[in-house]
Amino acid sequence: MAALKKWFIFVSMIFCLAGPGFAGDSATELYKAGINVIPYPQEVKLGGEDFMLGTKTAIVVDKDASEKDRFAAGELARCLEEDCGVAVRVTDVAADSSIILTRKTAPEKLCEQGYGLSVTPDKITIEAKGEAGLFYGTQTLLQLIQSGGSGPYVKGMEITDWPDIGQRAVHYDTKHHQDKAEYVRGFIRDLAHYKINILLWEWEDKFAYKSHPEVGAPGAFTMDEMQELTRYAQKYHIQIVPLVQGLGHVSFILKWPQNAHLREIAASNWQFCPLRDGGYELLLDLWKEAIEATPGSEYLHIGCDETYELGQGVECGCKAKADEIGKSGLMKIFLERNINNLSGTGRKIITWSGAYGRGSIAKAPKGLFSNYVYDPNPGIEHLFLPYFYRIRKDKEISGCLENSYNTVSRAAASGDYEMMINTSWDDSGLHNQVWMMTFANSAEFSWSGKAPGLDEFIDKYFTNYYGPKVKDMRELWQLFNDGAYYYMDTFERKVWHWGDVGKTHLPDLPRDDSLEYDPFWRRQYKEIVERSKEQLKKMDRALAICRTNLELGVKHSYDFEIFVTIGELIKHTCQTYLDLAELEGAITEAHRQRFVSHTAAYEAMEQAAGIVEKNLAERDKVFTELVAVWEKARLPKGMSTADKKFFHRQDRARHFAFRRADMTYLICDEQMLGLEDYLKKLREYMDWYKKTYL
Repeated sequence: MAALKKWFIFVSMIFCLAGPGFAGDSATELYKAGINVIPYPQEVKLGGEDFMLGTKTAIVVDKDASEKDRFAAGELARCLEEDCGVAVRVTDVAADSSIILTRKTAPEKLCEQGYGLSVTPDKITIEAKGEAGLFYGTQTLLQLIQSGGSGPYVKGMEITDWPDIGQRAVHYDTKHHQDKAEYVRGFIRDLAHYKINILLWEWEDKFAYKSHPEVGAPGAFTMDEMQELTRYAQKYHIQIVPLVQGLGHVSFILKWPQNAHLREIAASNWQFCPLRDGGYELLLDLWKEAIEATPGSEYLHIGCDETYELGQGVECGCKAKADEIGKSGLMKIFLERNINNLSGTGRKIITWSGAYGRGSIAKAPKGLFSNYVYDPNPGIEHLFLPYFYRIRKDKEISGCLENSYNTVSRAAASGDYEMMINTSWDDSGLHNQVWMMTFANSAEFSWSGKAPGLDEFIDKYFTNYYGPKVKDMRELWQLFNDGAYYYMDTFERKVWHWGDVGKTHLPDLPRDDSLEYDPFWRRQYKEIVERSKEQLKKMDRALAICRTNLELGVKHSYDFEIFVTIGELIKHTCQTYLDLAELEGAITEAHRQRFVSHTAAYEAMEQAAGIVEKNLAERDKVFTELVAVWEKARLPKGMSTADKKFFHRQDRARHFAFRRADMTYLICDEQMLGLEDYLKKLREYMDWYKKTYL
């Protein structure tokens, strides 16, 4: 999905210089002390007495502190009370036990996002030059707190910290789902905790455009709602950057009959024609509204990737033009015209369109921001991310964590990039919480290119995000990495987007007077049945880990509710194959008993019918529980309202998550098996058999 070949234009950057140097093995000192901080600070020196947090502790701000600085202090106080049970007050008067937040004494060498943090027995001091730096110092402090016999405390230390890459973006793709506003606010807080400062939001039809009301899906965020979320994010030093796709990836626009004339290829709703004026006018309307919805943001992303049909249109003249100037020439026409249209908006324009970065576009058109490192696509696997390993061409290769680490840490250490973009494509409809580890991974290594290694990050992430009580997380991630690939290999799931067809048929029904059937099923599917047996054990173990952590009361417990639904769905897939094997066994027994005992034959068919009924009931239960859990955070997928019906049309990408308008994309393979019809026909045969022989 969206492979990116960048244009490299190195523009002037603000380099964040280090403060005073400290001795010690800075890259691992905190980790060795059992303190799990993400992202890891640039410079750390442990030493001195600890600071004890208590009811007499005060958060002291400058008397002339800005609104954002006071917000940072208030957030620190809120988190100390919620996470540590310590109620503190915010004041501008020094106390005996103080957490001092100041922008009066920060070293001049620190950048706007940098901060210094020092811990002594009577005070913790966070110094920063900028508002963002002061906020980031508080977020680090929250991760330094440890529990002891006398209460929460912070070890004596000094930290000087700054980011290697100034803009650290997480791509938030909601093309196939819409999270609720309260979930988005929590997501923003989690990202800010790890010092992410851009939420690149690909909302597609999840924004209610006033100029083109057909585009927004039922329940989409309104202008007022999106502006409120933007203002909320800015309190946490995150700017929401809208990603409104242009040229390619625009089926959410061109599926509508009133916009179909703007396509390059009449049969495909995927791409605009770059030679028709109407497309530019419509996109400019949408982009202007996206800018209005995100006041104060610096960037606008206009997409432009996966332009599969570019240069193929005959009637519109695109083919002839491509023959003359090449596809890259058509892309250049589209980019330059839109950059010119957007030149007065004050936004820096970002695009994915690097696929045409060679040839006639030897460098990016003027006005296009491209000084960013693209964190490699984590994958479009189903249900769970391939964190530890991926499978390509039937071979195991490195997982998405390692890919991200290799690319982002090198980019950060190079000093050549102004921005990092982590992507989270919604193609396969994963729950957004499944992506959190890759977001934190990118945050870690884009902040500091010399941060500790990947193994250390993996260990500390689980404790940092879920708390010290959490257990067996590496094992759980491995089990879901395995389970996701098993799930993908079953039924017809890989035909969607992957194009690898694999079809599972049902066992033969009994027929004719002699209860005849073709005993092919267990021979045909022997391999997947054996794999299902092994996978069933793995999912039982995964579910046990999830339920143990829920009982322990870990942080972010909602994640484990989601993981349970994923494990149950994979387990149901396993059980379906085992049930089908057992179903054929029951039909086989009925056939064997045909000329021995009519009663025994009928009882075997009753057993077969019972297997199917149990499987259908289990499917309904697993799916219903999954939807209920996922919809705690999101609106019903593909929902309609009294004012508007959801308009579902397939596009050429054929994303796994969009093969159905609702959540049944996760179980439609089981539905396509036709077990309901099989059961009906089996019951009809059984009625005939009973009337004839019993």
